[in-house]
Amino acid sequence: MTISGKVFDLPKRLVAKADPALITADEEHFAAIRESLDQLVAELTERIDVLRRSPGGKGRAAADRDLEIHRLSARLRLLRRFGLDVCLGRMVDGEGEPTYVGRIGLTGRNGSRLLIDWRTPAAEPYFAATLAEPMGLVSRRRYRWTQGRITDYWDEALSPDALTSEALLQDPALDPDSAFIASLGSSRTQQMRDVLSTIQADQDAIIRAGSRGALVVDGGPGTGKTVVALHRAAYLLYSDPRVGEGRGGVLFVGPHRPYLAYVADVLPSLGEEGVQICTLRDLVAEGDTAVAETDPEVARLKAQAELVAAIEPAVGLYEEPPTKAMLVETDWGDLPLRAGDWAEAFAAAEPGSAHNEVRDQVWEALVSILFDRLAEELDEQDVTVDQLGRSLLGNESLTRTFTRAWTLIDADDLVSDLWSVPAYLRRCAPSLTDEQVRLLQREPAKAWTISDLPLLDAARQRLGDPDAPRRARRREAALAAEREQMDRVIDEIIEADDNPETTMYMLRGEDLRQALVDQDGLPSRSPDRLAGPFAHVIVDEAQELTDAEWQMLVRRCPSRSFTVVGDRAQARHGFTETWQERLRRVGFDAVSDATLTINYRTPAEVMTVAEPVIRAVLPDANVPISIRSGGAPVRSGRRSELGSIIEEWLNTHDDGIACVIGDPSYEGGPRVRSLSALESKGMEFDLVVLVDPDSFGTGIEGAVDHYVAMTRATQQLVILT
Repeated sequence: MTISGKVFDLPKRLVAKADPALITADEEHFAAIRESLDQLVAELTERIDVLRRSPGGKGRAAADRDLEIHRLSARLRLLRRFGLDVCLGRMVDGEGEPTYVGRIGLTGRNGSRLLIDWRTPAAEPYFAATLAEPMGLVSRRRYRWTQGRITDYWDEALSPDALTSEALLQDPALDPDSAFIASLGSSRTQQMRDVLSTIQADQDAIIRAGSRGALVVDGGPGTGKTVVALHRAAYLLYSDPRVGEGRGGVLFVGPHRPYLAYVADVLPSLGEEGVQICTLRDLVAEGDTAVAETDPEVARLKAQAELVAAIEPAVGLYEEPPTKAMLVETDWGDLPLRAGDWAEAFAAAEPGSAHNEVRDQVWEALVSILFDRLAEELDEQDVTVDQLGRSLLGNESLTRTFTRAWTLIDADDLVSDLWSVPAYLRRCAPSLTDEQVRLLQREPAKAWTISDLPLLDAARQRLGDPDAPRRARRREAALAAEREQMDRVIDEIIEADDNPETTMYMLRGEDLRQALVDQDGLPSRSPDRLAGPFAHVIVDEAQELTDAEWQMLVRRCPSRSFTVVGDRAQARHGFTETWQERLRRVGFDAVSDATLTINYRTPAEVMTVAEPVIRAVLPDANVPISIRSGGAPVRSGRRSELGSIIEEWLNTHDDGIACVIGDPSYEGGPRVRSLSALESKGMEFDLVVLVDPDSFGTGIEGAVDHYVAMTRATQQLVILT
């Protein structure tokens, strides 16, 4: 049985909270929110319909229209998805004035403020106020929404007067014993549940921190690192002018695909759909099929930034100008081409520019040098540079020499040559010993491993697309044809017009002629959405990244604006440095840090058992303090009991998600996941059944996997041996 109002739908056990004196004001406010939402949904729907029916236009106009449709549609999806539960809660100041906080800002018909956006400075006290620092508040109310109705709520007193016995009797919703915090252990789903309303003060301070430099968020299991990372992405896009639209946006990098699926719903629930989310594998085309490196020493060598640095000299060998002079035959006479001319032409490409994409630029510089020499020998300028260029393209000797000196290269060919030609690798990485060069050779050379991805990425970034020059020529030819056709149309209009002088002035304008060209019909530039540059990069589980992998990310964010989220105690291969030392070594100058020490997720019963596992190998591990009890002790049993344990849990729990870690063959249905310890990183489950943890191995890697797997549990942990 429930006690229902218009919005409040409280269970019978919460009858005291259903007192009209406690909820009537909220009900009235929600009525105004509902009216405003209905009006806003209708307006957005009409605006989108009008835009879709309007002529698409061309070029920038079409792009702007599509962008506006996308922006309005995202806002409409958010409103339709949440309805009244777009409201998170309310805060009351010292004057007794309530302010309601929402996922978005909302204004009533009369201009009154119904909701303030959670990302605005005005909303900060809702998340950050504490009894010690009330920030002008006397109380805060948080709602629990279920299918559009409020099924529970908590009032947190933020002044000593509100915590008296008399106050507690007057307001049964007051939460002096952190019942709200305990509620964070409620059942999980296949995806990370809505977490915005549960943000705590320590987390909010990090979410709202500035974007300059690298901010390290270090925290143990259950401290909300992932929550902070996701909400920080939404906050920066909304509030920071250095990050938002037109500035590059945000790249969010997670540890593995199951993690991405788990958190995929969070950012849309915050009204942000433009964040690019990926794993490191996704940054490189070969990442889909790459396998783990089997030789630890080879993996160690490829993890070093020094080996990635070998890509630059490897490309440089394909940018060496010829040193021999030659005589170039043309239709207007033979022209000498000296070694200095080759060097001058090759210098036309800026250092570090994409090798394949500036090849035409180098060729044009060479043609220009020869054209100047031809002009000196001719008495009259009866030849153009374009005519000479077309003639030189037919000179087999010249084009063959140029192609050998500046060859179009694929990234996979360049890297595979390093693994198959010892002399090439030795020349590009002279610090390697002969034994290391031998170790790095393999057959087949293109049997890509995860450790190869940073080198492939560096090569692709340095080389650019080998098809880019051909596409650029096709695009330029198509653009020239469009302009030529447009010129003919303009001439015809002018000839047929009664006032040709005015028409001629208007139509001959270059801006108008450019606007008339159908950009949509031109060959695409085929952009890579993950290539960057990005204004800000957020990396979760960052403790696992090698120096070489860091280069992949730094390359995509020249400003070095990063949020680095991780736990040194969860680094599978050890992490003996400080975060400052690690990040400065891989290219960061400005590094600040914030530490999360409160475990909101993992029950104290589980942490009591998990802490000795990690302390045995890392005595100084940042083990957070768990502030809630799950009510169930850690169980142990035999592996043969796995099926019965899962069946018992499913029969006694109508919702929630269980996970079996350590037995990849187990299949338990839609509410039971089966993952490895590595795949479980960053995720959480109501029940975790850990199978044969001794099989995870010894040393730091085995202990970390064991510790990570144990701390995924939000309610109960079972260990089977």
